Amino acid sequence: MKLQSRLGIWMDNANAYYTEFTEATMVTHAISSAYGHEQKAATLSHGEFTMHNKEQQMQTAYYRNIAAIIVKFTDVVLFGPTTAKVELFNILKADAKFDKVNIEYANADKMNEAHQHQFIKKYFKTN
Repeated sequence: MKLQSRLGIWMDNANAYYTEFTEATMVTHAISSAYGHEQKAATLSHGEFTMHNKEQQMQTAYYRNIAAIIVKFTDVVLFGPTTAKVELFNILKADAKFDKVNIEYANADKMNEAHQHQFIKKYFKTN
């Protein structure tokens, strides 16, 4: 039987901050999307289709990096201000690798690290 491990991820379309829920000191790590303003400007010069294609490729890579972390946990909450959490949730639910991972999402405002930790503690203590 796999030990229960819990993960909270605050995310938007550009950055994800993931923190494992523990009773001890929690540490937050970051993952960033490689698609930024510089990439958008560079690809836009080649046309709008190329820009959207590149954006989609980089967003997929960003979600894949987050998914590689999530698969190691039993309970995960995705939270943040944008629809990125819902997009990732839908991708993960469609993948059989994540059938044994309990994944939920919640709306949240922009938060600093301390607020993220408070949100994760409160969420897992009440759920």
